[in-house]
Amino acid sequence: MIPGVTTFKTESNASGGRNSVRIIGGGWRGRRVSFPDLPGLRPTPDRVRETLFNWLQHAIAGARCLDLFAGSGALGLEALSRGAKELVFVEQAVAASRALQEQLIRLGGGGKARVVEMGAARYLRSSPQAFDIVFLDPPFGRGALAEYVPLLDAGQWLEEGALVYLENEKLDGVPVLPAHWELLKSKSAGVVGYHLARVNARA
Repeated sequence: MIPGVTTFKTESNASGGRNSVRIIGGGWRGRRVSFPDLPGLRPTPDRVRETLFNWLQHAIAGARCLDLFAGSGALGLEALSRGAKELVFVEQAVAASRALQEQLIRLGGGGKARVVEMGAARYLRSSPQAFDIVFLDPPFGRGALAEYVPLLDAGQWLEEGALVYLENEKLDGVPVLPAHWELLKSKSAGVVGYHLARVNARA
């Protein structure tokens, strides 16, 4: 068990609306996920998620996934809905992590998922486990990808051939990647830039 894993048994009166997103595909297709109104919490737009999971359609089933800046949990929950084997959600905001745990209980996905209530940097300093897919969608405006891509790459967090999704502000352009990472896809929608990379063996 990873230190900081939290389990909550709470009841929610939240319903669909401004602070909710819809799961697009898979077993939970059409279900709505509510999240708290917190500064910087910015779920990946439906259009972007739909494109991303089209990119990942042959990789999701049976994959071990890490949602490093989970927020609403939209990316990780979409992956679970589509057949991911295991999901670790990392989220330091207490309200967001509790809401996410609540959604997992409601959806019946708790057996495949863990919510780790801590910051991403602290998590990456814990004992590593290798993932097949990593979602890296930090808050905008902080240059966080430049900080967290090297941290993720330095530890034993990535299987050879792992896929890493990166999201940033469109104006920031394509993120700088380690030499052995291969950029597979890169698109934008509105103010959002989104990219998919594969982690190859080090030379």
